[in-house]
Amino acid sequence: MSRPLLFLDVDGPLNPWAAKPERRPDGYTTIRVALQPGRALRVWLNPSHGAALLGLDYDLCWATTWMDAANRWIAPVIGLPELPYVDFGTDLFALRPDGVHWKTEAIVAYAEGRPFAWVDDEQTPADEEYVAAHHGAPALLHHVSPHLGLREEDFGALARFAATLRP
Repeated sequence: MSRPLLFLDVDGPLNPWAAKPERRPDGYTTIRVALQPGRALRVWLNPSHGAALLGLDYDLCWATTWMDAANRWIAPVIGLPELPYVDFGTDLFALRPDGVHWKTEAIVAYAEGRPFAWVDDEQTPADEEYVAAHHGAPALLHHVSPHLGLREEDFGALARFAATLRP
């Protein structure tokens, strides 16, 4: 049996973008990323997160607006190898009338019935309902505060969920 997937958002869980702008959180480093010419984005990353994520019993996958750019900019800083990513294509930022996040349908499709956990700072009960109705395997939608980023308690919750899936 394959391991569950762990879908990773960057902004919020890995980059606590909503933390006080004048104060980088302890343990984080700052990088400047020019995803668009002439506009540098400040990103705070914790180099210890890569090892912590790799230590979990999951297959990791990016589920972020960064898509493949996360492999160039984020992975090397936190010590992750190149990871697969969900390609959101034309659904990137597309608003849905049912209130389901624009990532949710693509994540469920990508999972193809495999159990998964998804860490993000934007899920709502509408996403929980969508996943329950359209995904036949166990799933954990784990909200991470964009003020704090991934913390020890979050890694614990992810480890506990993965442990419930072992035979």
